Amino acid sequence: MNFEEIGVMPPIVKALREMGITAPTEIQAKAIPIIKQGKDLIGMSKTGSGKTAAFGIPLVEMISPGRGIQVVVLAPTRELVHQISQELQKYSKYLTCNIATVYGGVSMNPQIQEMAHAEIIIATPGRLLDHLQRRTVSLSTISHFVLDEADKMVEMGFIEDVERILSATSEERQIILFGATLSKEIEHIQQRYMHEPVTVEAELQVKEDLLEQYYYNVDQREKFSLLVHLLKKEKRDLTIIFCSKRSTVEMLTKNLRLNGVKAEMIHGKMTQNRRLHVIDQFHKGKTSVLVASSVAARGLDVKDVSHVFNYDLAQDPQEYVHRIGRTARAGESGKAITLLSHQDHDAFRQILSRYRLTVQELPKENYSLLRFVTRFENQQHRRDGGFHRGNRFQREEPRNERRFPPRRRNFSRSLTRESS
Repeated sequence: MNFEEIGVMPPIVKALREMGITAPTEIQAKAIPIIKQGKDLIGMSKTGSGKTAAFGIPLVEMISPGRGIQVVVLAPTRELVHQISQELQKYSKYLTCNIATVYGGVSMNPQIQEMAHAEIIIATPGRLLDHLQRRTVSLSTISHFVLDEADKMVEMGFIEDVERILSATSEERQIILFGATLSKEIEHIQQRYMHEPVTVEAELQVKEDLLEQYYYNVDQREKFSLLVHLLKKEKRDLTIIFCSKRSTVEMLTKNLRLNGVKAEMIHGKMTQNRRLHVIDQFHKGKTSVLVASSVAARGLDVKDVSHVFNYDLAQDPQEYVHRIGRTARAGESGKAITLLSHQDHDAFRQILSRYRLTVQELPKENYSLLRFVTRFENQQHRRDGGFHRGNRFQREEPRNERRFPPRRRNFSRSLTRESS
């Protein structure tokens, strides 16, 4: 099947071919005709299956230039908003289509100017709600409303903002909802706001023939050393290393650089300009290793990601799916490698019940003597005016372990003194 067969207009087909896209994915083939018919839709598909094009292609085709805001797309993160905006601009290359990108962390005034001339708004819920409350935008004219990564919206606590935005739109608008799972909150939106929605499902499970999933049972003190060993041993293209905490992202990046691995990081506390710069460098291949918090698990669509490492696991097993969805995309193969220590066992049991992972033996080579600077040592380094590089190769220490044990008080002697 090709795009012409599902009714996509020639200018968009031409733009897609220039992007190297010649045939629709399963979710695109199922969703595009239904969206073009104007029906409400619930799309369920795994990360990396082409959901952005599934709603983006028919929407840029159906807008009428110069007639005000007609489409609103909500996404949970600034990175995903930016990504969707870029993709829709590519699809509409040979059409007249003005797109406003709206998210927090930047000035509102340029966004107000963009929205004044836009047919499509791509936004995070919080910033769009700010504009509505300030009356710098009106959504009374929209005919299509898209909620992308709806399950992530619920997880991040945006569902009330979404409902407030929906209440500012016409009841005649078409609602398109995409996500990997459906929660009670999403079912509430379906029952209250949607009109006889059509549900389409495609590629809900990871394709095991394209994605190899491994894990190593490793002591927490040797986890970093094993990671560096695998990064240098594996034949890889772009690599993403996921961590569950921002502090781990920062310390891991510093230590990778200390041990000769060129790495950049991305997490939620970085400025928006810095985050976009890091993602752009990673897109272009100028940075081959990206250390990321879960903020990058959604909305980071980068080709040629051959390896995903789980340095530690999130408590929610569903997050594992979004992480490994960064590789083995668009028919390419990939590897997902989890470094499993004792603290990850509870979350990992649930992952093993859903997916097939192969345990790997630890390498026989001596990899356990790489230097890992803990946060305590990093503070000492700044106080001393520099770290003694002669101690670079020492056994790794857990990040939360104190280098010197705290001085203990003799409580029995203290009680004796008080009683006397």
